Amino acid sequence: MSESAALARSHELSSPTPDPDTIPVARPVAGDVCRGIMRLFARNDIWCLPEMPLRNGRRADLMGVDAKGRVVIVEVKVQRGDLMGDGKWPDYLDHCDRFFWGVPPGLDRGPLDSEEYRPDCCGVIVADGYDAEIVRPAPLHPLAAARRKVEIERLSRAALRRLTVAADPECAAWGTGDIA
Repeated sequence: MSESAALARSHELSSPTPDPDTIPVARPVAGDVCRGIMRLFARNDIWCLPEMPLRNGRRADLMGVDAKGRVVIVEVKVQRGDLMGDGKWPDYLDHCDRFFWGVPPGLDRGPLDSEEYRPDCCGVIVADGYDAEIVRPAPLHPLAAARRKVEIERLSRAALRRLTVAADPECAAWGTGDIA
């Protein structure tokens, strides 16, 4: 038996045998949470783009515009450690009229009720890969009109560039790709 075959065999023997009475549970993935939120938003005439770069160097997990032209940002967290360690989220507030946390159904939402996470200005959406529910609405904190215009123009340009590159990948070479 070769050395690699022996190593593979020893790994098989040392691997724990799964308990046949245990049903494996898939861990939530940020993409699933985003998908559920995008479905909720689409039903409510809010159209959004994932992974939207902001002018301050941050990247919104979801950024969209509602039917009244208000900008919405969602920061998605699927693990408690990621939620507790996120100190950058206040940087998003200057770029939106409404801010939401997006979390999977099993995540403890207790920390989001603490003053540190400013429940007075942040909503909460619980989502999986199929649907979502707003469990705490996000209060409206209107952007200045000039700021809103800039954010919507940047979002529009990013969406149009992504659509163009999806239709013709050769177009990716033109433009900066950076939505300034």
